[in-house]
Amino acid sequence: MKPHYVLIGLLVGGCAVGPDYQRPEVALPARFDGATAQRIGAVASEKWWQTYNDVMLTRLVTRGLAQNLDVLLATEAVRRAEAQLRETGINAALDGAATGSGEVFGGDAFDGVSNLGTAELGASLVIDIFGGIRREREGALASVTAARADVETVRLAWLAELLANYSDARKYQELLALTRDTIRARRETVDITRSKYEAGAATEYEVAEARALLSNARAALPQYAALFDASVYAIATLLNEPANPLMAQMQKGAPQLRTPGGASTGVPAELLRNRPDVRRAEADLASAVADVGVAEAALYPSLSLSGTVVRAGSVNAWSFGPELSLPIFNQGQLRASRDAEISAAKQAEITWRAAVMDAVEDVQVAQSNLHRYRQRAVLLRTAADEYGHALELAQENYRRGAITLLDLLETDRNTASARISAASAVADAAEAWAVLKIATGAGSAATGAGSAATGQASN
Repeated sequence: MKPHYVLIGLLVGGCAVGPDYQRPEVALPARFDGATAQRIGAVASEKWWQTYNDVMLTRLVTRGLAQNLDVLLATEAVRRAEAQLRETGINAALDGAATGSGEVFGGDAFDGVSNLGTAELGASLVIDIFGGIRREREGALASVTAARADVETVRLAWLAELLANYSDARKYQELLALTRDTIRARRETVDITRSKYEAGAATEYEVAEARALLSNARAALPQYAALFDASVYAIATLLNEPANPLMAQMQKGAPQLRTPGGASTGVPAELLRNRPDVRRAEADLASAVADVGVAEAALYPSLSLSGTVVRAGSVNAWSFGPELSLPIFNQGQLRASRDAEISAAKQAEITWRAAVMDAVEDVQVAQSNLHRYRQRAVLLRTAADEYGHALELAQENYRRGAITLLDLLETDRNTASARISAASAVADAAEAWAVLKIATGAGSAATGAGSAATGQASN
């Protein structure tokens, strides 16, 4: 066998002390409460936001995934982790440098002027007998995995924030439209009351009360407009874009987001693969286990080979030999360091288990919220429709003198409140669907490329 093959064999063929990483067992239910045990598979690339069938939303997500600053920052952290990975392995075992110098000298003791050049090449190679270098590389690999999972976690958080702000913006536009309808209805009530007053069938107090209710509705318009503007400005920040062009586009209006069809939760065990925060916690655990191996390897002797080649003028020299280092007097310190790493690994395992349990809870709560919010939205929309019909009847009856102004104004207030509650419930249900998708890890690896815009949101 050639000598350099022997060295490589020594470098990579030794044993690696410390524990090998294996995912710990974790007890998970076979299905989520109230859900089936049907699996959903890998969902990281699912572009679930397209299911809302809202062209504007799809375009915003497409642009934002490519240019959001938080996502770009997390992506840059991956490049750093990959660069640090390249520092490990054979690159960590090899060291050396070439140096050279030139000197010109002369004087009475010399015949003229002479030049003296020297060159030296030195190198050393650590023989990874107990696998400390390999464990360091395992830790660096885990760090890369963690950084990549962080990108996906940031992407999901960004999607949640964008969708919430977009849904709110459309909700406030709906509330503005509902308030304008309320203003029209109350203006009609004022006209009827004034006519009655002029005919002697109503009092000045009743006219003032009708006008006050009208003014109250008008006062709500600036509030909803301000909330709409704030949502659009938040979207612009999330997109890393100026607000003015986006504001012009959003002001054109669109229907509220409606809750898409069913959203499968899969089974709890799939969260170990689909949830990036869980994968990040597992990568931290793997890195901590590797650190135990590094600390364990430090307890044992280390062997390195080093050599130099020197040329000074006409003189050439070289040296080559092994160097053995025995950690004798610092064993207490090294063992304490090893024990500390063992404790850190145990803490990392507990953190991972907590992340798994939190992920299961997130899905369970999101599933329950979606079911309840859908029910609430349906009932409130029904109530709003019924109140709308009651208001029409109340206005007609008031015009005929069958009911008092107090009865009409009470119905008016209830109608306006029911319509606002219904619009808010519709938005809550639409956002709950997105929260459930995000809780399952869907869309964590999706990018803006290839997103197709289809249709407008339907009622």
